[in-house]
Amino acid sequence: MKKKAWAVWKGSIKEGGGAISTETGVLKDAPYGFKSRFENGPGTNPEELLGAAHAACFSMALSLALGQAGFTPDTIETHAEVTLDKLGEGYAVTSSHLILKAKIPGIEKAQFDEIAAGAKAGCPISKVLNAKITLDATLQS
Repeated sequence: MKKKAWAVWKGSIKEGGGAISTETGVLKDAPYGFKSRFENGPGTNPEELLGAAHAACFSMALSLALGQAGFTPDTIETHAEVTLDKLGEGYAVTSSHLILKAKIPGIEKAQFDEIAAGAKAGCPISKVLNAKITLDATLQS
């Protein structure tokens, strides 16, 4: 399976800008640029998109793992906080912190924590990131 996305950039790093698109059309010429990445300007940025991908991937991996353990979640809500740090002359994504709130009927907290940790490690986006990946998991009743 291969999924495609692309970006077009025009101009200098600070004054220029770009657009991101995906083959599904969910993103079509979505703007991104220096101001949306390093300031509070309009548009998206790679770290925000990475966070969305990580949160979605983890949520799906958790749903799969829960189903395999005999549980059906009412809700899984995952937020991802992706950190971009200046390292030397450049920048690096140094962490992706997952914040999970889930409502899963009949599960005990210890089993929930174990399944969530496995989903964090097994999620394909977790595997591709060369960064510290953390998780805060809350089981709601």
